[in-house]
Amino acid sequence: MKDKIWTPGGISRRSILKAGAAAGLGLVASPAIVSNAFSSSGEVNFMGWSGYDFKKLFDSFTAKTGIKVNFLEQPDQDSMFAQCKLSLQTGAVDFVEPTVDRVASWVANGIPQPWDETKIKLDNYDQAFVTGVAGDTAKVDGKRYFIPSVWGTEALTYSTTDANTEYGKASLADLFDPKFEGKVVVRAHSSLAAMGRVLDSQGKLPKPFLDSYKDEATMKQIWDIVLAEAIKHKSNIAQFWNGENDAQAAFRTNGCVLGLTWDSTGYNLKKDGLAFGFVAPKEGAFAWLQGYFLMKNAKNTEQAYEFANFVSTADGSALNATAFSANPTGKGGIDKMDAKVTEFYHGAYPGDALSKLWWWPIQDAWFVKLRGEYADKWKAA
Repeated sequence: MKDKIWTPGGISRRSILKAGAAAGLGLVASPAIVSNAFSSSGEVNFMGWSGYDFKKLFDSFTAKTGIKVNFLEQPDQDSMFAQCKLSLQTGAVDFVEPTVDRVASWVANGIPQPWDETKIKLDNYDQAFVTGVAGDTAKVDGKRYFIPSVWGTEALTYSTTDANTEYGKASLADLFDPKFEGKVVVRAHSSLAAMGRVLDSQGKLPKPFLDSYKDEATMKQIWDIVLAEAIKHKSNIAQFWNGENDAQAAFRTNGCVLGLTWDSTGYNLKKDGLAFGFVAPKEGAFAWLQGYFLMKNAKNTEQAYEFANFVSTADGSALNATAFSANPTGKGGIDKMDAKVTEFYHGAYPGDALSKLWWWPIQDAWFVKLRGEYADKWKAA
């Protein structure tokens, strides 16, 4: 589920994570992790994503609190999960940073403990990330196990000359409008989800589209309809993208004027001076949310609270989002970032766009398998 919003160097976070996941499958706790995990009043052991430079974030946090961060890097969420299960015996990790859709499985495996809401500063966050669907997904049995750190989206990249649009007008349905025949780029499974949401909004599905994530029979019933309708509009699709480079190539060299892409695509095209914009559709942008679990056997709990609260501030949130090339969750964080990023953000998510974010639901293994089968049929049609 994890994506990113912008990359100054044009490198997709997805591509980094994909490569890391391939390298990290089957990892087990190494002696280095255990030996580097300290436990004292002035330190905290944090397991997070490899491939990013957190020096400014950690240095700023230490300067403010006196707490040293012992950073334990992992390439992907599966590796984090495996390491944290082992840490239930070793006590090597205090807190860890997966995505919100993993809450149920982590809690079911007895890995995290709930955060004490009297100790976390929920008012520091933009409320879109701690209430509504995002807030509900963060909780199990009324207890909050997840607090947000960064987020990103998949929405509409458009040519300002050949497919110009604006917030409130731009729609997922535009991807299937005959006027854009042969000029649209999409990711296969995401575009089927987009079609599902369009049909849902038009009352053309037997059940709500979100129900398709609940069980196999319902998914097949709904996605058969979705796939059939998408195939009717296949002539619109000039290219299917898999990563940042081919998504950008669709616009730069292959003549596409509209696409459902990561926000990084729109940012990088615009950054390079090309006539493209990026905006959330009126139905709401597809969104992912990353954040923190507090380990059940955390030794440095107060220090973990200090770190989480620091990242919720405008300054801490901006430093963290900059390190990730993602969006900040703390109020005012975006205004502390690079001016070009701030401008892009406000243009992409104006008005009530944040309150309309469509959070990717939990996708079990059976769903991911079937989703791939439908995507293959869509591409082959």
